[in-house]
Amino acid sequence: MYLRWRRRLPSWVQVEPVELPGRGGRLDETFERSFPLLIERLADEFEACPPRRYAFFGHSMGALLAFGIAHSLRKREKALPLALFVSACAAPSRQDWRRYADKNTDASLIADLRKQKGTPEEVFESPELLSMTLSLLRADYRICASFRYAQSLPLPLPIHVFGGRDDEIHESKLEAWRSETTEDFSLDLFEGGHFFLRQHEEAFLHVLVQRMALHHPEAYQEAHREPGDMSLCIP
Repeated sequence: MYLRWRRRLPSWVQVEPVELPGRGGRLDETFERSFPLLIERLADEFEACPPRRYAFFGHSMGALLAFGIAHSLRKREKALPLALFVSACAAPSRQDWRRYADKNTDASLIADLRKQKGTPEEVFESPELLSMTLSLLRADYRICASFRYAQSLPLPLPIHVFGGRDDEIHESKLEAWRSETTEDFSLDLFEGGHFFLRQHEEAFLHVLVQRMALHHPEAYQEAHREPGDMSLCIP
């Protein structure tokens, strides 16, 4: 999906997916087993080669990772992103780790996949694809189950939140992201469930670009004339 965004977003946006250990080009690496360890590992890697001008976008668990990395970078006194864009994720203060702790069987994981309506039917029909998908989901849930909210100073950067009206994440849990920033906050809701950004991709990307342009207006004005220089980093 994110690779497709490279074709659909304006030329001033450079989409940069962040591969996690055990996925994609890092299949030979072992999964991290806890949220704090994964955050420090990703922050180390990001600090070693940071984009010049960037924002974070995270969907679901990726939103928590983006939040954690931003806090880690602030502790290290490194340059922070221009903004944090989070999608389909309850605010850190409203996370319930118990929701993930009991998802330890194939049946419970498959039930979650079907409820979220974001997995192609071909995956369920292929034992090999399903096994790989469940392995990744189990690793993700292990990370989410290890997350514990520790109240700290709000981030000094804007936070823009997106959600699906039919998702099980209540609007109040999305609104709670407001307390994590001292800067601007916005909440946009779309038709659809947990994967509303796939179901209504055109409408979502239109709003995403509008929100990004708030933090890079000169590039937005030149969007149809020459490339800009804003990286959208997606854990």
